[in-house]
Amino acid sequence: MTEDILFITSDETNQEFEDVRRQGYVGKGQIEEEVLGPAEDNKKDEKKTSVIEEKQCKQKLLGVLREMSVVHSDRLTVWRETLRECAALLTKSPPDGDSSASALRCEVADSLSCLMVTGSEELVSRVIRVKVQDGNTFHFPATVIVPFHARYRGNYRDVAVKIMDEDRRVSYITPVTTEGLYGGQKGSFAEVKVYSLGLFAVVSCLKREHYTVQRKGLSLKLVMDPRICLNYLPGSFTVPVMAQATIQPVEAVLLTAVKSKNDGYRSVASTSPLLYLTHPRSQPLRRPLAVTLPCPPNPDKKRGQIENQDSLRVSASPQWDHRVSNRKSILAASVKSKEKHNESLAVLGSVEKHWSVLDQVSAKNQQNGLVSFDVPENFDRLLVVRLLCPLPPGVLTSLAEELEEAVCCHSVTVVLQRRQDEPHAVLVAALPSRDLSWELNRLRAQGYSGPADTSPEVSMCEADQLLLCFSGNITSKVGAQDDKNESAQERLTFHSQRKNHLLLRLTEVDPFGNYSSPHYKGTLLFHKVTRGQLEWRGDKAALKDTELLGDPVCKLSLTLPKKARKINRPIVARVKLCEDTDSLSDSLLQWLSDELSEEEISLLVVSLRLRRSAAQMVKLRAGDSSSSRAFQLLATWRRGLPAIPHQPKASQLARCLARSGRPDLARELLLRQTTGTRQSSG
Repeated sequence: MTEDILFITSDETNQEFEDVRRQGYVGKGQIEEEVLGPAEDNKKDEKKTSVIEEKQCKQKLLGVLREMSVVHSDRLTVWRETLRECAALLTKSPPDGDSSASALRCEVADSLSCLMVTGSEELVSRVIRVKVQDGNTFHFPATVIVPFHARYRGNYRDVAVKIMDEDRRVSYITPVTTEGLYGGQKGSFAEVKVYSLGLFAVVSCLKREHYTVQRKGLSLKLVMDPRICLNYLPGSFTVPVMAQATIQPVEAVLLTAVKSKNDGYRSVASTSPLLYLTHPRSQPLRRPLAVTLPCPPNPDKKRGQIENQDSLRVSASPQWDHRVSNRKSILAASVKSKEKHNESLAVLGSVEKHWSVLDQVSAKNQQNGLVSFDVPENFDRLLVVRLLCPLPPGVLTSLAEELEEAVCCHSVTVVLQRRQDEPHAVLVAALPSRDLSWELNRLRAQGYSGPADTSPEVSMCEADQLLLCFSGNITSKVGAQDDKNESAQERLTFHSQRKNHLLLRLTEVDPFGNYSSPHYKGTLLFHKVTRGQLEWRGDKAALKDTELLGDPVCKLSLTLPKKARKINRPIVARVKLCEDTDSLSDSLLQWLSDELSEEEISLLVVSLRLRRSAAQMVKLRAGDSSSSRAFQLLATWRRGLPAIPHQPKASQLARCLARSGRPDLARELLLRQTTGTRQSSG
């Protein structure tokens, strides 16, 4: 028995003793009276009587204690049995959440992934639909765990579970992410507790920092990038204001790609990240907002400094011509001072997606490539551009718009890959162009060892689709079943952080087409469909208008090997064919070839009236063996005979042999032919 039971036991023992005492079994006066006894009793027997009375009192007390222990043990037994029954009931009927989990139905809905992301979101998991089965009830809340794989997270991005209910209302929940083993699977998992069902997906989105600006002001360093600072002066707002900040980084590779498309952007040295700010429109900014953004210095300027340092180190060593070295250092110093003098900073702001150059704002350089400036009013977006020479405002605004679009775009190469053991299956993959060689090596490791057909680079955004159209004599088995059904068309949805693979099963349209080629030929056309061209149609994603499809963004050729077709002729026709065309069997021609010499073969060619080109072709194929050359010549002559029933081919060959000077072989040929015919007929 535990300490608690013992404690409970002691309390109940005292209570039972009090009850017995009140009922008159044991009392203080009674004990005293029995122990002391009356005064007029015999003094000699006083000690004996007291001992007897004491023994009797002890026996009564022990009896009461035994009864109390029996009662208490019975109560403990009842309590234990009650606890066992409760535990058995709990085991048979688990909690409501576990018992009702079987009422849910989970299915994959990847065809709706194009409608699950908006803005700068990126899908990092499959799209899962969770709903209650018909005729079942479910008690909320429900815990949903979705596996995901995020390739690029960094400091600027975070994951969230996006939920779209049956009424297509969207909500975001920050999940409890775990990495390791779960349910026998290893990976990353997002766990959320929800009160509604529908479509679930894990998306990677830009981190948003929410903060409150009091009337006394606020000095804030963003968690995503501590280099970015926002300083609200006291009195910036008349009331406390809720605000939000988001950072969209602009990589140097992205800026280089934008500059390569337009020569007007050559003087742009670097840019800062895009800073998204959200303030209430009802509260205008009363005092300027001080902003600090990182804007890297001119990389060419750094290279020039390194080259100058290298030239100074070289000039420290003995030179053959000091005048040339001094002239080089003077020119380098003049170029450096000129670049420093002409370098400028431009600040751009956006209100309701309309960019403008803030001419009244002056930006100042700080240490470590930081730039600070004051904003006089609320702007949705802010961008700093470092220029080697001034640019017109129109060029700068177009640069900001192109950068904002290019941040969400990716250069993609469409690849067709095959397995050697599956010629009718082709893998269509949309791979990032910068990782093309690495991705192709991964496909080869998976068994796609055939030559890859690649397309030119295609610019695609998150959730854009490639609509596949077939032309020529090849189509897919899905499209061949119902060409008019739009859902039967093959589609490939692009997601930057997921595998964009589609396995096609190809078949020919006309088995008798491409008769002059050993392969069936066709072309696969890819049409680009953006997110804005898609809409909900029932429970599927459909194209708003088929006329919106323009020219294909790329074309790739397809081929299928032909199979040897077996022609089933009637049995009667086979017998006639054997009787007519096979009157000169291969064994008979082989015997005759072994009996002829080189000179006799040349004379026989003249007698058989074979073309010189046919004789030369046979000579090339047969090689140096005279018997094989003779056999090929005789077989060529036999194929060239017209298919006339009951034509005496053996007699024609016998006459040619007699003209060539071998009448003996002619007689032997006729005898062998007659013997063979009799044996076949018998």
